[in-house]
Amino acid sequence: MNHSNCDFSPMKQRIKEEIRQVIAALQSNLDVMDQEDYCLLGSFEKIKENFISIDMKAANFYLNCYLAPFTDKYLELSICVQNMSHRRHGGLIVIQREDFLEPLMRPGIPIRAELTHSLIESIFFPGNPLHDGAVMINANQIVSASNVLPLSDKFVGDKKLGTRHRAALGLSEQSDALVLVVSEETGKVSFGFKGNLYPVSTGEFH
Repeated sequence: MNHSNCDFSPMKQRIKEEIRQVIAALQSNLDVMDQEDYCLLGSFEKIKENFISIDMKAANFYLNCYLAPFTDKYLELSICVQNMSHRRHGGLIVIQREDFLEPLMRPGIPIRAELTHSLIESIFFPGNPLHDGAVMINANQIVSASNVLPLSDKFVGDKKLGTRHRAALGLSEQSDALVLVVSEETGKVSFGFKGNLYPVSTGEFH
């Protein structure tokens, strides 16, 4: 497997530079706050947009770091979620890391095939009998499809999550698995890891 060192990634340098820019913008706001005719609201809105951008870039960076030691098929997963996001095909993809997952889920249909983006996309194509559950990946292989995961009761703010997102969180709360989710409603991509859900930008997912 690829055990590349994430510390020297160009993406990490970009994130650090953007954080420095946000800090500089905040400092600039501090410097002009005493000017009575200066309104900070527009500046705050821009800083908030920058924070969201940094958050998504960081999620992509760490997603790659978390997956690299456990699969060589990151590019296949990347293409897969980008295509599914574009078409708004919902999906739930479990990447096994060190923990044994079978006791935590209701097993689905064995696949035991090499991981390719086209195979995962076909599994989650609307109307496919296997598209409702989760695809399970171990190393470079699609182990099974239509697996049923434990559901989390967690809310995000005051909003109850959809079933796929609750399943991603539920498994990540009970194991070190990483679970990719593509929303059918919005096409947005996120991943569950250690009991948290992180949005990722498909434009940065490579």
